[in-house]
Amino acid sequence: MRARVSWTLVLAAFLALPPFQRERVDEMGFGQIFRIERMRVDPALTQALRSRWDTEASAFAFPWAHMIPSLEDVSRITGLRVYERAVSGYTYPCYHDLAERLLDLPVERRSSLVPRVALQESLGLFEAGKNAGESEDEYLERLARVSRRELASEPGPQADLDLRRFLVLFLGRLLFATRGDAVHCRFLPLLEDLGEVGGYAWGAAFLAHQFDGLSASERQTSTSGFYPFLQVWAYLHLPALRRGELTRSGLVPIARRWDSRRDTRHLADQLEHLQEALDSYPYLDVVWQPYLGEGDEGQPWLVQARPYFGRSVWLHALNLVLPLNLFLLPSKLAQRGG
Repeated sequence: MRARVSWTLVLAAFLALPPFQRERVDEMGFGQIFRIERMRVDPALTQALRSRWDTEASAFAFPWAHMIPSLEDVSRITGLRVYERAVSGYTYPCYHDLAERLLDLPVERRSSLVPRVALQESLGLFEAGKNAGESEDEYLERLARVSRRELASEPGPQADLDLRRFLVLFLGRLLFATRGDAVHCRFLPLLEDLGEVGGYAWGAAFLAHQFDGLSASERQTSTSGFYPFLQVWAYLHLPALRRGELTRSGLVPIARRWDSRRDTRHLADQLEHLQEALDSYPYLDVVWQPYLGEGDEGQPWLVQARPYFGRSVWLHALNLVLPLNLFLLPSKLAQRGG
């Protein structure tokens, strides 16, 4: 499933939730994601960045130095929480019984995957295809309107079931997306007690997932997960590439400020241009500290996160435990602000 389509479906499901459910999602720390505009996907930029990923260092290897996305990048760009408990726990070879009990959805015996279509239809997303001549806004509005009819309007067991289904779609098709059509159930055990979901450092787990995706087989050219993150990271740190357009200054999280520039050239031509631009990137145009002068106003998720900024830590995402080696940043260059 294409990244843009996944984002539209998940956003439609969120907009279909009644207000009390959206408040619960916000309390869990996911609300800021759904305030971000539907950004255009920039596959050329993603592929160019991916080709520079150094698996041993878990960082981008550019001609001037290694650079690495940090917890501050995640927190400021996406609004996800990077503090609280590590996203860790049990994983199972089979989620059949758990999915039947918590989602009331079919999962094959000896499987960890729930069929995407069944999951979408459980949220009322029956007609997920875009109609001819339908604009993006019309498409989103139609999906949300149809989905809303199928969801519980009052708190109760059915509302909890709806919310778990939504969270599995959100986590499995957007935040921690993997290749393939089915949706993985690996985060389902953490969703059993919905009151505990907001107590996990989902932003740190998201960064671990990004690192793992970048370190996957070199035959893969795209990355999974929430695609605006790496795009905006490049807009902020490598502005001379001119791939992003600042259209809404001052909004938070920072991803809300940006969109990708339209580039009508063939993908191969775009990629070749970007590779050449990275090879000859102006040393003095690298922005090592793009958040100098940025305040915390309207961003409560930053207050508790600050002790984790600027530190080398281990990132957890269930079976993934990956290093965030901030010491790779050359100190003499890190002195330069944005």
